[in-house]
Amino acid sequence: MQEIRVGIIGAGTNTKLMHIPKLQEIPGVSINAICNRSEASSEKVAREFGIRRVFINWQELVEDEEIDAIVIGTWPYMHEIISNAALMEGKHVLCEARMAMNAAEAHEMLRVSRCYPHLVAQIVPAPFTFPFDQEIQKIISSGQLGKLLAVNVKFNSSTFLNTSQEMTWRENIELSGLNTMLMGIVYESMTRWLGHAKSVMAQGKICNCTKTFEGEIKAIEIPEHLNIIANMHCGALAQMQFSAVTGLAENSQEIWLYGSEGTLHLNLQTNVLRVGDKNSQKMQEIKPLEHKYNKWRVEEEFIGAIRGQEKTKFTTYQEGVRYMEFTEAVAISCRQGKKVELPLNLNK
Repeated sequence: MQEIRVGIIGAGTNTKLMHIPKLQEIPGVSINAICNRSEASSEKVAREFGIRRVFINWQELVEDEEIDAIVIGTWPYMHEIISNAALMEGKHVLCEARMAMNAAEAHEMLRVSRCYPHLVAQIVPAPFTFPFDQEIQKIISSGQLGKLLAVNVKFNSSTFLNTSQEMTWRENIELSGLNTMLMGIVYESMTRWLGHAKSVMAQGKICNCTKTFEGEIKAIEIPEHLNIIANMHCGALAQMQFSAVTGLAENSQEIWLYGSEGTLHLNLQTNVLRVGDKNSQKMQEIKPLEHKYNKWRVEEEFIGAIRGQEKTKFTTYQEGVRYMEFTEAVAISCRQGKKVELPLNLNK
């Protein structure tokens, strides 16, 4: 069995909760090194998970000959630079979502990865719909819904506007780029069933002018409430709403697919999938069958791809570029007040 030696750059919540322990469970995989935002935080993670080497400088970790693969757990502002450096040093890469700050960075990551086709370059996928993806794909392909006409998406918080709360990294455009709330994650999930959008129109609202981040007052530039209308290649018109300010919202995380013959409803708060059609005139709960892709297996897939046992399914750099183009198209539409066609022409 091929031994895989992994280095971790950036140890945020998901890295500590999922990537590190899941990798350590795989036979023949060892996590040899860690580099977090500070030496102290790196030492703390190293002690917690028994990682023997701590690096102060991430470049030195990438260049280390005792490392075969890099897990990038940083915020998006570092994804492109670390991914490109790691690939150029001959390391496989598992990069935390969202892929990059914007579409241009994502395209550059894809370009560099194509220069090293023998290396695995994988993005951590959106996991919310994993238990239902296979079943929804089967329902759509069977024709049970008929021709898809409309898609309604809500992914709202039930919290009120808080003007005194500290800014999170997700609200900081310098760290998160154009990524807005959980829009990219939900869109990525939808595309597994529906394919991609061919155009978008969007409007966003910024409710807080400024917030404090690590002791510094910063302007809010990422919308806290967002409405999107997207024309999908499958023929459906999608209406999507994302919000961080919808206090006491009910049924606030759900997706409806409306077809000429049937309707599908996925409630992501209760994890219930229902389907109805013209004949039944009522919605019935569907229990998805067990399948290996119905669960989180990101780290297993990454190592399996490195060992040549499988190919990357969730999520390739090429697919990451497409959701980053959607993300940027939404931002352009908000800024310019017009419909934006996809794919983007980044040379304009």
